[in-house]
Amino acid sequence: QVQLVESGGGLVQAGGSLRLSCAASGRAFTTYTMGWFRQAPGKEREFVEAISWNSGITYYADSVKGRFTISRDNAKNTVYLQMSSLKPEDTAVYYCAAQRSPGIATTLHEYAYWGQGTQVTVSS
Repeated sequence: QVQLVESGGGLVQAGGSLRLSCAASGRAFTTYTMGWFRQAPGKEREFVEAISWNSGITYYADSVKGRFTISRDNAKNTVYLQMSSLKPEDTAVYYCAAQRSPGIATTLHEYAYWGQGTQVTVSS
């Protein structure tokens, strides 16, 4: 069992930056691929970025390429999402999630554990 708690969301102007954090409980954290997803009002939850258990592999959505960077610190049981050059269309609730199956997945059903989400609002 893994419990996830996101933080770091807020209101930022377009072009600005934010760093989201996701603190995990549970000793198995270091074995999980971790992902970030987001859900804008009226839209489905979508994949943003994911990182393998040892940070050896990362995978990102085209919409955030070159702007967002995922990282993790297994000693601190924490995964991060550094967001730069933010756009109004990045406005959403951001969720971190833990994947139990091998590899890196971009689909929601592959992720077994979810945080409660943190709001990111980008003003124009």
